[in-house]
Amino acid sequence: MEDDKHISAIPVTDDEGRLRGMLTAGDIAGFDMETIDAPDLRSVPLFNILSVLEGQLLGETEEVVNAISGEVILALPQSGELPPFRQRETVLICGNQPDMLRAAVEFGVACVVLCQAELPEEIRTRVKNTCIISTPYDGLRAVRRIFQAIPVGRLAQQKEITSFHLEDYIDDVREVVLQSRYRSYPILDQQERVVGSLSRYHLIKPRRKRVVLVDHNEAAQSVPGLEQADVLAIIDHHRLADIQTKNPIYFRNEPVGSTCTIVAGMYQERGMMPSAKLAGLMAAAIVSDTVMFKSPTCTNRDRKMAERMAHIANLSLDELGREIFSASTPEDKPVDQLLFTDFKEFHIAGHDFGVSQITCVDSDRQLRRKDQFLALMEQTRSDHGYSMMLLMLTDVLLEGSKVLCVGGEDTFQQAFNTELRDHEAFLPRIMSRKKQIIPMLSALWG
Repeated sequence: MEDDKHISAIPVTDDEGRLRGMLTAGDIAGFDMETIDAPDLRSVPLFNILSVLEGQLLGETEEVVNAISGEVILALPQSGELPPFRQRETVLICGNQPDMLRAAVEFGVACVVLCQAELPEEIRTRVKNTCIISTPYDGLRAVRRIFQAIPVGRLAQQKEITSFHLEDYIDDVREVVLQSRYRSYPILDQQERVVGSLSRYHLIKPRRKRVVLVDHNEAAQSVPGLEQADVLAIIDHHRLADIQTKNPIYFRNEPVGSTCTIVAGMYQERGMMPSAKLAGLMAAAIVSDTVMFKSPTCTNRDRKMAERMAHIANLSLDELGREIFSASTPEDKPVDQLLFTDFKEFHIAGHDFGVSQITCVDSDRQLRRKDQFLALMEQTRSDHGYSMMLLMLTDVLLEGSKVLCVGGEDTFQQAFNTELRDHEAFLPRIMSRKKQIIPMLSALWG
């Protein structure tokens, strides 16, 4: 708070980073005013005092001292003979004053803070019950700093704290802030750990995130909170959907099998060569999206661009494809991860449905967990209110897809002129969700 004058409050956390209170500048100012009339310390940890005074502990008392209590007194050199303390619970701050030190030690005050001075040896040997701390600060600064040793929990507000989470929308936060009297609010993550704070100043002109949508242009398939961001550009190869923007943007949509074909082309247009690693990633993306160039969405541009990227990365496309599709469906991978790794939600002609696609070289092995897939699909359909839920097990070797269908079975059978047996059907030459599954359902629903 000393370094940033704009901070009016800070969150107080425990060792796990979870919120325990809020400390405001007003709390600190109020406490400072109280110490003018009542300059007392009550059970303040010794370590805290040593820390704020940058002090050292001199000598040993007969009993271990862990906390200090007492009235804080600044002893100034004076002609009077009476010492300024009257009780043991005293924190005496003094300088090079041997007589005052001797009297304090003999009386047994709780603590002596020795400012910019040495402790005489003959006094050190007399110490029994007095904790003596040496500090490089002068008396005035020591008095001001010692009250900063109070545990923060004693000053912080710990009840009725208003906080927000990372997922909360600015509009919702603004409504709460307008009805609240606080100037700063802690921000928590999903584990209730403090990750930052929000002030009223932030809401005057909130900085919106700037995003580029790649490989999609449908709100349901994008990140949560997209409506709170500024969309700068869209690079895609899917049908046009429902994304709306406030201003004109760069929009590039081309009929190719992989969006990475477009991205790689943008490198070429600007005379830039991707690194070997990045070229390898783009080659892998094209091979994956086009299902080793067997998808009906695949174009000659996809194949040529993949070959060009593979040449830069010094890779074999055939070996890369086999490795990708073999590694994408390991037996130890949980069913929910398999189902939702490539899952998309669609809204067509009043119908809401979800389609998941798993591209593999061993669809029969995946179907060993058919009951688990069906149970999870039914649960997902119920939770989201879908009229239909599909899972495409696209088999590269069979050049077709084994499809599991939950809900809307009659619609599915009519759209693809096939028969479902125990929620399962094989669709030969059906490799693309975008170009074959969705258009057939769209045509049926008009």
